[in-house]
Amino acid sequence: MEGPRILVLRQKIHGLDASAYADALEDRLPDVEITLATTPDEERSALETATVATGLELDEAALDSAANLELFACVFAGTSHLDLAAFEQRDIVVTNASGVHGPNVAEFVIGGMIQHTHQFETARQQQSDRRWQSYQTDELAGSTATIVGLGAIGEAIAKRLAAFEMELLGVRYSPEKGGPVDEVYGFDELHEAIVDSQYVLLACPLTDETVGLIDADVFRTMESDALLVNVARGPVIDTEALVEAMRTNAIGGAVLDVTDPEPLPEEHPLWGFTNVFITPHNAGQTPAYFDRLSDIVAENISRLREGEKDDLQNRVI
Repeated sequence: MEGPRILVLRQKIHGLDASAYADALEDRLPDVEITLATTPDEERSALETATVATGLELDEAALDSAANLELFACVFAGTSHLDLAAFEQRDIVVTNASGVHGPNVAEFVIGGMIQHTHQFETARQQQSDRRWQSYQTDELAGSTATIVGLGAIGEAIAKRLAAFEMELLGVRYSPEKGGPVDEVYGFDELHEAIVDSQYVLLACPLTDETVGLIDADVFRTMESDALLVNVARGPVIDTEALVEAMRTNAIGGAVLDVTDPEPLPEEHPLWGFTNVFITPHNAGQTPAYFDRLSDIVAENISRLREGEKDDLQNRVI
């Protein structure tokens, strides 16, 4: 691949402007032509000659004008919003941003576990009330956590939790692949994997198999003091079953960075539980987003230039 022409599409990720992304790519690929589109007309014009485009999405009409495009580097980890068949029909490789979120999402998960275990919410309320009163807490050491999904984020969580001297279990589609945990189960063994866990951490993709994965039956299996943390997707949890579990003290609490529906309506009962901590799909926030993504995209462009189209990182199709 000689003389690649990279188009950075208009986008904003976690409040970061696309110009920061273009600058990061230029730092890594100083000899490559990089165009930052700032208007729809600039996008349409640059797509006619671009060999690589990177951004949120490209629709079929845009693809029809991208005669030279070889790679679309999606800036999201998930690609379910893309018409992948349209890319495949045109022999355009699609990659994603898998791995970019690992460090920051893992920190979010551990932060949620610590704030629940050490009752920071109780401390904050007592401080607001100016009330000096001791309260019961626990610790992570010696407890068990089950990580559902051992992709880039799940593995990042496991590697960091190892420092807390916990027993770590994992659940993945192919348990024979193993992972940085003490034992790995298949999804058909989910109940066995969570039955003795004080922490159930969801980091799996949203697929036909994982929609409603955490349902009333799972809540019956979980320990009554277990914490559920979801940094996967909202529909992985059956929301009505979760509400009922919280109403009946079937589990100890939940940390939800994602919900179903999303945004969570103001009148939704999940807002009212003191042991449910909700954030607005915020765990992925990091100022390092474009730097980490640029490392992946720059490496893939280098591989394309060497004719290694079939050996790209994070290849989706």
